[in-house]
Amino acid sequence: MIEPFRPRPPWFGGDLQTLRSQIVRRDRALPADERLWLDLGDGDALAALLHRVVSERPLAVLIHGLAGTEESFYIRATAANLLAAGFPVLRLNLRGAGPSQPRCRGQYHAGRSEDLRLALAALPDDLKNRGVVLVGYSLGANMLLKFLGEGATPMVRAAAAVSAPIDLAAAASRLEAPRNRLYQSWLLARMRSEAFAGNISESERRAVSAARTVIQFDDRYVAPRNGFASAADYYARCSAEQLLPLIRVPTLVVHATNDPWIPMAAYQRVDWDAHPALTALFGAGGHVGFHGAGSDVAWHDRAIVRFFSRL
Repeated sequence: MIEPFRPRPPWFGGDLQTLRSQIVRRDRALPADERLWLDLGDGDALAALLHRVVSERPLAVLIHGLAGTEESFYIRATAANLLAAGFPVLRLNLRGAGPSQPRCRGQYHAGRSEDLRLALAALPDDLKNRGVVLVGYSLGANMLLKFLGEGATPMVRAAAAVSAPIDLAAAASRLEAPRNRLYQSWLLARMRSEAFAGNISESERRAVSAARTVIQFDDRYVAPRNGFASAADYYARCSAEQLLPLIRVPTLVVHATNDPWIPMAAYQRVDWDAHPALTALFGAGGHVGFHGAGSDVAWHDRAIVRFFSRL
């Protein structure tokens, strides 16, 4: 489907691949957009940006990761590449994220796959009459895979998941490794900022302020807020790994063998040949990196366009 991944010099290793998009900021110019609000039926609504094109191709819905929004670098890059290939694109903000925040009382988490189902149902008919393809990144990719395993709606024609923490407990533990101290501090700062911007109680505010690790944040804030007994319960019930065998929609799964945040072990436990709907693609591209030699377009974006176009 695509040539094996070769890193673009000098971005060798998982850390440089992960950090490159923050170091080399390249804003992807996008065509005119229009704001949509997708009603979730419980008083909350998700904000999305729609880019229309004259095409017979299905709508591509893009789902950001932890502390991301419609403006995340990887969302803008994927949008630009899918638009160039003739796909209309919807950049979705999850519950409580970015522009969605003013119209949400709740907040997304890695297992809130029902939000994706409700958002797709709320799309105007003219946007979903040719079906949809879905792309998820990091936490959003776990949510996407969970949604697919639970039984995707018939409008979903294909999907792609990039850098998904399919074993949430292992990913959270990896962030606590001494080598990842700076990554965890950066993530926690963004998670706290996102939580404080939402509708939270004073006791929740104290819990968020006191958390010193991602696991503590999940244990003291995310889990009780969403009906889980603990962070361990949240991770066990929401990890997509257990649902991969149930996916029937053609799905591309892209992950890096050297992802500094998400261990490869969970992916190695999967018998990919036993699940014909799943196409696994691995390369040493860091976390949502995959800056490959020979092209300015990220390797995973080229793979996604080819995968969807073939279908």
